[in-house]
Amino acid sequence: MIVMKKIILYLLIGFVYTINFSEDISPIIYNNCTSCHRPNEIGAFLPLENYQDVYNNRSLIAYVIGGDDDLRHGNPIMPPWPPDREFSTLLNERYLEDNEIDLVIDWVQQGAPQGNPDLEYPIPEFPEGSTLGEPDLVFEMEESYFVEGNYEDDYRCFVFSLDNQEEIEMSAIEFRPGNREAVHHAIITYIPHGAADDLENEDNQYGYECYGGFNLSNTTDLIGGYAPGLSSVEYPENIGRTIPTNSDIIVQVHYAPLLTDQEDLSSINIFFKDQPIEREIEQEIFDYWEFYLPPNQETTVTRNLYIPSSVSLVNILPHSHLLGKSWEIYATTFEGDIIPIIKIPEWDFDWQSFYYPEYLLKIPGGSTITATCVYDNTTNNPNNPNDPPELVFPGQGTDDEMFFIPIEFIPYLPGDEEIYLGDSEDCSLIGDINSDEGLNVLDVVLLVNSILYDIESTCSDLNSDGTINILDIVLLIEIILG
Repeated sequence: MIVMKKIILYLLIGFVYTINFSEDISPIIYNNCTSCHRPNEIGAFLPLENYQDVYNNRSLIAYVIGGDDDLRHGNPIMPPWPPDREFSTLLNERYLEDNEIDLVIDWVQQGAPQGNPDLEYPIPEFPEGSTLGEPDLVFEMEESYFVEGNYEDDYRCFVFSLDNQEEIEMSAIEFRPGNREAVHHAIITYIPHGAADDLENEDNQYGYECYGGFNLSNTTDLIGGYAPGLSSVEYPENIGRTIPTNSDIIVQVHYAPLLTDQEDLSSINIFFKDQPIEREIEQEIFDYWEFYLPPNQETTVTRNLYIPSSVSLVNILPHSHLLGKSWEIYATTFEGDIIPIIKIPEWDFDWQSFYYPEYLLKIPGGSTITATCVYDNTTNNPNNPNDPPELVFPGQGTDDEMFFIPIEFIPYLPGDEEIYLGDSEDCSLIGDINSDEGLNVLDVVLLVNSILYDIESTCSDLNSDGTINILDIVLLIEIILG
């Protein structure tokens, strides 16, 4: 009866409701922020795992999601998502709807009350030591690697022996940095067993120096990597990568310039396919090394890549360094149609990722992929490593520049456009808004809030009419009451 009165007051007479953390804010924070802002993840420096965490950082949260001009600005800092969402639709986009931002800001301005703790949204179960779940193989560095605080780039290769007597059909590979302050990025490939033994033996430290690559002639395509902001994704259905028998895994770790001595103990997780791989992922490195960036000006570099036969794009990683300002990549078909792939208006060297389309993206044969990167070598670029600006050429160092784009794809087959690259969201229990495997008052409250504030929620359309409204609330209450 109390619930029904609250619903009537909400929806029929516009009852003045005080926004509170438990009912209104906790689902926004826990679903959009906590996955990174928790121990051992990239946002561990600012945990957001309970009311007190969020309350203590309420002003900062309001600023980064909205801004400081009356608590709003044009480009929210968090959740971090550099690509332009209006240019193309990509997997696992991080963003808050305007109404969610307004709700959090209003809550902060109202004093950030907690509300009833019993009605707080439960924190999702996040896997430990992985963003994907329980790996089939885990390889940890044999010893910690010492990174000297001399403010110089350090590229180090580490070898992990698979000792595999059979082929490994891999659905995903995940690099886990042991020291996120020291590790800027990493790239992974496989080599024949023992192929790097001489290089390791010649170096008196763990691993071996590998500035500019793996320093080997028998490496294959990159099979994984890490950069700040990267989200690991498992390949769908019968798509994946095969590692041959008697292979070693080799990872090149870029330790960014540091002012203090650090140590790193990173690891690699490997996930097996549940079914045989029928479609092997291929890779094309779309790069360019013959440009230069004059000081005190912006320079635009555009390159084209011809696609002779139809392919299905799996992912793409635009990569530049500190002078990078923006990226735009699209395909033009033989008939002249434009296929948007990715646009990054404000490039961030410290936040990069392999970007996946939601569904396999067909690039027809005869198309041309055009990639444009704008570089800002002026004093207006706060990330410019040179003051005053200097002439800059391509290279592997942080102070050099790059035009580097790994592209993963498979040969196109009819129906690829229907293959979803993310985890399918099955609703096992209609009305279970908070996914706690039960129907209760909290689900009613969350459903009311989703309607009031136009917030999308899973399992909300109880009568399957394509609209979430008071009829769904009435039906949910009837189910709860039996």
